[in-house]
Amino acid sequence: VVTGLAGLSAAVVITPVLVSLCGWESYDAVTVALASDVLASMLSAYTYYKNKNIDLRRGGLVTVTAFLGTIAGSYCGFLFSRHSPDGLGYISMLTTVFLGVKFLVKPITGASAAAEQSGRKTVLAMLLGCGIGWVCGFTGSGGGILMLTVFTLVLGYNLKVAVGTSTMIMTLVALTGAVSHISLGARIFPLPMAIVVLSCLLGAVVSAKFVNRCEIARLNRIVGIVLVLLGIVTIAVKLL
Repeated sequence: VVTGLAGLSAAVVITPVLVSLCGWESYDAVTVALASDVLASMLSAYTYYKNKNIDLRRGGLVTVTAFLGTIAGSYCGFLFSRHSPDGLGYISMLTTVFLGVKFLVKPITGASAAAEQSGRKTVLAMLLGCGIGWVCGFTGSGGGILMLTVFTLVLGYNLKVAVGTSTMIMTLVALTGAVSHISLGARIFPLPMAIVVLSCLLGAVVSAKFVNRCEIARLNRIVGIVLVLLGIVTIAVKLL
């Protein structure tokens, strides 16, 4: 649902739940989260594309650098998980709370300025995309909201184009991250992964259709409240 509504990575929900409620190791949970993002982001992006809310040209350029950053981030996450097995899980939980507060305190209402075709801004977006790819590969989450920030503040997109372009990029980023994690030794549990992937797919498709009719202020409140409550509950469960 949060993928379709705001272009967020499904990992902001999946990783904390699998780590705290299901007792999974963080690296394995991030792998499932990234795999779930692939189809969910792809179908969400297709819905936005049909409504002409994706910038294919500049989005494609950012995708290339995000791809490279994701590979590096996945390897760093692997090294970190070997020294701190629960570290990625706690990072993901805190990220979930932070994103929820962000949506409540400082909602994303639209672009900061008219969209610009400046080559300098495009290069800046590509460099930031590389960094965002690293973050997503390392933690499995945070990529969507960071992409939204780049597209609205740097490139001046309106919210719907920013979300649409973000979900398009997150499709490849998530696929790259999932493959990298698996190649580095993440364990795969077919049935739980299939259940999570299919449920994410359903939520993303339905919410992507809903968002085009939803008031922006209400959308921010819904996403913010859900993420804050989820983050607090998963942290409490893990600590207790």
